Amino acid sequence: MVAATHGPLAGLRIVELDMPGTVLFAGMLLADLGCDVIRIRRPGSEGSAVAAPLYRGRSQVLLDLSQAAGREQALSLIAEADGVIEGYRPGVAEQIGLDPARCLALNPRLVYARTSGWGREGPLAGTPGNDINHLALSGALHAIGPAAAPVPPLNLIGEYAGGALYLALGLVSGILAAQATGRGQVIEASQIDGVASMMSLYYALHASGRWVDARTANMVDGGAPYYRCYACADGRHVAVGALEPQAFRALCAGLGIAADRFDPYDRAAWPALTEVLAAAFASRGRDEWAALFESGDGCVTPVLSLTEAPLHPQNRARGTFAARDGGVQPVPTPRFSVTPAEALPPVDESVEDVLARWGAA
Repeated sequence: MVAATHGPLAGLRIVELDMPGTVLFAGMLLADLGCDVIRIRRPGSEGSAVAAPLYRGRSQVLLDLSQAAGREQALSLIAEADGVIEGYRPGVAEQIGLDPARCLALNPRLVYARTSGWGREGPLAGTPGNDINHLALSGALHAIGPAAAPVPPLNLIGEYAGGALYLALGLVSGILAAQATGRGQVIEASQIDGVASMMSLYYALHASGRWVDARTANMVDGGAPYYRCYACADGRHVAVGALEPQAFRALCAGLGIAADRFDPYDRAAWPALTEVLAAAFASRGRDEWAALFESGDGCVTPVLSLTEAPLHPQNRARGTFAARDGGVQPVPTPRFSVTPAEALPPVDESVEDVLARWGAA
């Protein structure tokens, strides 16, 4: 069994209906924070050999939910759980008899948290789509990348931030409400809703006339010369985030540019300032600039690779990464002073063992 005695959520019992992507990442987060997560793994679905960290911290039971016996065993776990996380295509949970209505009838205090890309209403509900598609219809993708074309920001914004984080937050919020009232409920976290929520600031700025609806035309989208990446002499890059006046002055000082040569908030001056900054950064290698701006006053940092990032002194000092299972993986976050989160290996259990541990056998 996975010891469910660490973290601020120790004691909460969660059933994870195995699905890749959003549900898998949410399950990892909840397990890191101490939930006793039971991942119901489908035959032939195991992917931990490829992405072991995403499977950490859970007990996993192998059940064939296409068979009545497997469904009944799943329901026996759900009857004793505080929450369920599910990410099937709309209608699938209903088809296999693990839908919210049946589960809540069995366990009225249950919080049934489900996720999807498009949500369960509207003309796209139930249609295929991936992270990039959900970003596209939220307005976020249009705002990211160079002027020539949008750039997909991995699957971080839609699947993980807009989906998994909102799913986990919704589940925990629902459980708190259930503990106070004794009544469970259904939580729905769709990627398109989550990404739209994260765009709240930019919709507000656009409505007030302070955000241009085009890429690289604004302060924090690469438009401002002092908030973007620059190529260095060695072909590597630095990231510049000198938004504040004092940071801009430190940036100019480090590059040998007179700070009063440009008004950083005059958009008409941005093209010329960009050329000057680009020429300056191209004169030295990335690590030379990193050393020169080591104090941090100019908000210039090296753009590190996946190999380099775990070795950076800041990440090493904080222990942001750890060597596990033959590789390097980020450690659980956020950090708690009294009930620290912990990354534990997954274990195999039987349904009978889980129920006995939960005192329900």
